[in-house]
Amino acid sequence: MDVQYTDILLSCTRHLLESLKKEADPGPLVNWLRSRWQSLKDLALTEVEFDKLQVDGQIAQFAKLTATLRQVPSTRQRIRDQVDIHSVSLIEALNEFIGEAQRNLHAQELVIIADNLDRIGLIPRENGKNNHDEIFIDHSSQMCRLACNVIYTVPISLVYSNRASQLRDNYGNCHVLPMVMVRSQDGAIYPPGLATMKQLIQQRIGEFTAMALVPEVFESEAVLDSLCLISGGHMRELMQLVQTALNWTDQLPIRRPAMLRAMAKGRDDYRNTVDEVDWDKLAEVAQTKRIPNDDDYRGLLFNRCVLEYRTVEESDDDFRTVRWHDVHPLIRKIEAFERAVERYQSSLQEG
Repeated sequence: MDVQYTDILLSCTRHLLESLKKEADPGPLVNWLRSRWQSLKDLALTEVEFDKLQVDGQIAQFAKLTATLRQVPSTRQRIRDQVDIHSVSLIEALNEFIGEAQRNLHAQELVIIADNLDRIGLIPRENGKNNHDEIFIDHSSQMCRLACNVIYTVPISLVYSNRASQLRDNYGNCHVLPMVMVRSQDGAIYPPGLATMKQLIQQRIGEFTAMALVPEVFESEAVLDSLCLISGGHMRELMQLVQTALNWTDQLPIRRPAMLRAMAKGRDDYRNTVDEVDWDKLAEVAQTKRIPNDDDYRGLLFNRCVLEYRTVEESDDDFRTVRWHDVHPLIRKIEAFERAVERYQSSLQEG
């Protein structure tokens, strides 16, 4: 929840050092940390004398730094402040390291993927902004200064907000990864999407065993299909559902009762996620398959209560991308949602 720009910069630094320390001289980054060491020591980061460490030990202090940011809330902000003051020199040292590594690797391109940033919780600020604005808008110049390609995952609510044009100006076009379409817009099962979700499970399981999905891992196609469909085509959701089903499975295969328990647990999670005032909004989305350009609906997108899908329509001389939305399948059998749908349909009939 509590993530700031300096955390991302330090994390990129740590991973680059760990991955490329044999391809480039870590000296510039080690020297940067050495010059900050006394102030960081004073924040009770460590009692270690930096100059007494071997190079690998000095590099490891970046990992120590990021671990302290995660685990010690009492000193977190003060460490960030110290790093932020000297972030320009840190980026310069990091770029020197990246440049040498790229030359030694004879690589045309070097890419960093900063994943899971789309999961950073939204924290409003008193000035009307929020932490998403601070990270991706206010610090965009620093985020774009690394001397390599960087892919940042961004909260979808920010991509569809009134800051979208600023994002595009600062980073270029933002690419939205939609859900895998397991049902078409009219609710019919979409076989290619369902097959893709099954393939995802097969690839994950294939890392550990050669067992067949059916009947060795799942007792039937019906159990496997139900989990894929109830995920709404969201890959992370599917993995969570399968993991929950495994928690209720003493011995493979996963059977129908375990599948139903996983669905019930997921349904309870979404029931707790939705505010009372949002049930009617979800009922509207379920009927219209679209969302208004509004912060409340963007919040439902961020919480995965509403999922986005895209299809491509081809004509004789053009391709057209059709974007549509739907309520997460786990929400559909929640009583509050069913009542909201009844109210929405009644209002249409009265109108």
